[in-house]
Amino acid sequence: MKAAIVTHLDQAPIYGDFPAPKPAPEEALISVLASSVNQRVRSQADGSHYTKTPELPFVPGLDGVGRTSDGQLVYFLTRDPKFGALAEQTVTQQQLMFPLPEDADLAKIAASVNPAMAGWMALHIKAGQVVGKRVLVLGATGAAGTAAVQIAKTMGASHVAAVGRNPDKVAALSDLGADTTVQLDDNIALAALPPADIVLDFLWGAPSATVMMTLLKARRDHAAKLIWIEIGGAAGPTLSLPAAALRSTGLTLVGSGQGSMTLADYQRELPALFTALAAGKFVTPTTVLSLSQVHDHWQDRGAARLVFQP
Repeated sequence: MKAAIVTHLDQAPIYGDFPAPKPAPEEALISVLASSVNQRVRSQADGSHYTKTPELPFVPGLDGVGRTSDGQLVYFLTRDPKFGALAEQTVTQQQLMFPLPEDADLAKIAASVNPAMAGWMALHIKAGQVVGKRVLVLGATGAAGTAAVQIAKTMGASHVAAVGRNPDKVAALSDLGADTTVQLDDNIALAALPPADIVLDFLWGAPSATVMMTLLKARRDHAAKLIWIEIGGAAGPTLSLPAAALRSTGLTLVGSGQGSMTLADYQRELPALFTALAAGKFVTPTTVLSLSQVHDHWQDRGAARLVFQP
């Protein structure tokens, strides 16, 4: 079969022939129709992600839209380290497939599930009650952050603050549900951030440390709970935090991502997300390319999410 193939961790995948997968008894063979490339997939392909890197060569890609052997249209997640989604065929476990309506926009679903899933799962599984809470999205101008702003508002947050680097993108988030928008390098505006009950952090690193301490120092009730959900590390893999910040405040640090949630969590929460995406909510702009173009466009990082079709 044709596939995107990682042959060296320091090079973009090549397009070529790869042995077709053979499903185990508990697996299904998927004919892939569309699969997206994002930073998580790139980190899988270059070996920088915290999960184990497969033995070379392998096919990258974590999810996509495809058809089962009996013709059912599904969104799927992959678990086999050798056979990812960026190929004509892949395999996955039955419980990692979710039915889609026949009129679903394949490219939009493939592009939008991953970024929307980040905020969706964090708010549904890690945040507790969201209705009436004040939510701050840190790193709100990326695809996942933008979706998280919309999801928080849809879930009933009383106030959504959006913080990001790009001034034009930050300002545009007001039209998507943000009540307050702040540019990350505007220290005066950051110092005046409204209180938050829940923070969705897609940045980590020094920017997160700055915002965290700003919020904690400004709290009138230091014992009031602040749930800080770490989702991404766009600004760095580590953060320096005084121990007293944990002892003297109601700060709770939790992570949200692969490995911190159960398969049952995904099975319970994702169907409602697919329904919302199929209805046009939380959709990410897409650029659709042939899989044969994967090597030349692997590092493209425009406003639109890359989607490759075999």
